[in-house]
Amino acid sequence: MSTHNVWTHKGTFLLAAVGSAVGLGNLWRFPYLAGENGGGAFILIYGLTIFAVGIPILIAETMLGRASRQSPIMGMRHLTKTHDTSRAWETIGWLGAVSAFLILSFYSVIAGWAIHYTWQMLTGSLAGADAETIGAGFDALLASPGLLTLYHTLFIIASGLIVGLGIHRGIENSLRIMMPALFAILLVVLAYGIANGDFAAAASFLFTFNIADLSLEGWLEAMGQSFFTLSLGMGAIMAYGAYMSGEASLTRTAFAIAVVDTAVAMIAGLAIFSLVFGAGLDAGQGPGLMFVTLPLAFAEMPFGALIGGVFFILVLGAAISSSISLIEPVAAYLVERFDLTRPQAVTLMVVASWTLGLLTVVSFNLWAEGTIFHALFGRSAFGFIELLTNIFMPLGGLMIALFAGWALTHSEVMKEMRTSEGWFATWRFLVRFVAPAAVAFVFLRSIPQIEGYLIPTIGALVIVGAFAAGRTFLADASREQ
Repeated sequence: MSTHNVWTHKGTFLLAAVGSAVGLGNLWRFPYLAGENGGGAFILIYGLTIFAVGIPILIAETMLGRASRQSPIMGMRHLTKTHDTSRAWETIGWLGAVSAFLILSFYSVIAGWAIHYTWQMLTGSLAGADAETIGAGFDALLASPGLLTLYHTLFIIASGLIVGLGIHRGIENSLRIMMPALFAILLVVLAYGIANGDFAAAASFLFTFNIADLSLEGWLEAMGQSFFTLSLGMGAIMAYGAYMSGEASLTRTAFAIAVVDTAVAMIAGLAIFSLVFGAGLDAGQGPGLMFVTLPLAFAEMPFGALIGGVFFILVLGAAISSSISLIEPVAAYLVERFDLTRPQAVTLMVVASWTLGLLTVVSFNLWAEGTIFHALFGRSAFGFIELLTNIFMPLGGLMIALFAGWALTHSEVMKEMRTSEGWFATWRFLVRFVAPAAVAFVFLRSIPQIEGYLIPTIGALVIVGAFAAGRTFLADASREQ
């Protein structure tokens, strides 16, 4: 990878990684999980697991990208050759690319709903509407495959155009405008929530330290959130890391990404729940919070239509900043492997993901519960694709931690991290032992949900990964002796 494929500014990787991490989950899932699982107690566990799991793997994945200077698939192929390790480690690149492809297919459909609500808010269509009207409107949207396909198409085209323009003209320039604008909008919505909502109730919901409400399930949710929120294991961080300046600090950047990502989730939670509690509404989990409860809150507040429109522009921006990171790993591979132009590679990726996304579209209507897909697979097409990503991402993250912890030598890591021996020893311990164990818990949580015919496949992948890790461990041990 030539030098022109490096971010123009050192801070761009931070913007890109934060853009990838900040998405729909930050705006509703994290705040809700915190509030329902002991508030401050959940946040404390989340913070500890971010440090022990998220940041070590984030450093490791960025390091692999920067060391290879290639797409995740080609980069892992290069690293396995240079380190004389099993080719099974190439699975890391493939798991990331496949995860990104699958996630984009359904993420684009769900993010497209924000287009519908942005328009409805700005045109005043929901002004004064009651709960029944807004709920019926959301149900009507889901029941319309035509509308869902239209929004899915518009959203994925917008994302593809940004990536198709290239690293500098497309991704870098858009992020330098988009991310500061999104932070500004978030602060505007927070100020509006403080002025017109119940900020005290929101703060109490999020931050009251109640250890009794933190169940074992809550602990596991905190561990899972600390992994998934940083976009680990889906190739985006590795792909972006390939463009990272060799002079930028991996450690400082990783900590900054984790802090900003968490801060956005906290501020979003305060803003959203101030509005929800201010309107006397229920803090329900899921898409209903964003697409039913919040529109109802805006409908009952002064200047609600305008602020609601601005809020859904924020939702769209956060979703696009994440979706462009999903396109990049696969597009970069197609450029490197098949010598395609970037527009050709992006078009191929986007069209394929758009086509797969149609399965998610019909999951809410034509192939809803009780139809043939449910009969064959026991869940909707959307649920099945989401299940696969919830398996592939932790598995990829587990292998990233093991490869970076065991295959990379002390000198290689120190060359990339340029840090003290104390932090190096801490990072290596976390990435070799603590992070893999925690990610394994996240992975194993999904095993009871896996249909019988999938268990042998997943088991085989785990065995291959364990065998490769053991082989690398022995080779590494012999090199260090």
